[in-house]
Amino acid sequence: MKSSLILFILLPLTTITMLTSMQPMNSMPKLYEEVVTYTLDGIKYKGFVTYDEGKKGKRPAILVIPEWWGLNDYARTRARQLAVLGYIAMAVDMYGEGKTAANPLEAQEFTKPFYNNPQLAKIRVDAAMKQFKTNPVADTTRMGAIGYCFGGNVVLNAARLGADLKGVVCFHGGLGGALADQKLLKAKILVCNGGADKFVSEQSISDFKHAMDSIGADYTFKSYANATHAYTNPESTKTGKQFNMPIEYNEAADKASWNDMMVFFEGVFKK
Repeated sequence: MKSSLILFILLPLTTITMLTSMQPMNSMPKLYEEVVTYTLDGIKYKGFVTYDEGKKGKRPAILVIPEWWGLNDYARTRARQLAVLGYIAMAVDMYGEGKTAANPLEAQEFTKPFYNNPQLAKIRVDAAMKQFKTNPVADTTRMGAIGYCFGGNVVLNAARLGADLKGVVCFHGGLGGALADQKLLKAKILVCNGGADKFVSEQSISDFKHAMDSIGADYTFKSYANATHAYTNPESTKTGKQFNMPIEYNEAADKASWNDMMVFFEGVFKK
């Protein structure tokens, strides 16, 4: 499935406002989109790829690893935002068959194998990267990944286990999992953590920083005041009330962390 859609139709009002402040409306990019399928261990995965079809030539490629809900509209929106910035983006189907979770209990079941076996994260990311590299628009020498909540933990573990990525960004994700290994880690790391995230303890932050420092990793840890877990997702406040979870959207932290990500990738992908 593929389509070409005007950005104005695709993105939320807050995003449109931010973008139009940077460029005239008549220069807004037109995004190409397609669902790409690939198979791993007999399971079909359905990734979502998007890029600005008006831009010529290859460009850096960024994977988007979703929250524990799976590849939903939020993950696709983030991929589109990256496309607007000039990247080609692929929102990754981590569970297979485009499966998404309807509630936290279901999401816990979907994510449990990854937390029990961090290597599984790298296997799924590597499979997505292999598919992504077949796109003629993707600059395979400049690849990165971003992840949200569960997805943030996935990109950190994939990087620590040696995924061939230039840089990864973890938004409000868990910090545990695979051990830091200087011989394996290739990526630069940016962690964007909510200062009021009840799911990420001060001890886990301290342990993460100590592990990164011990191997001389190139990483940056950012903390955003008053931001809870899932602070980047505009639906978090509603979801938190629905499922009695301590999460809510924080617009200031969302914008600040996105800007920090943009600066990070500009440096990572600089030729």
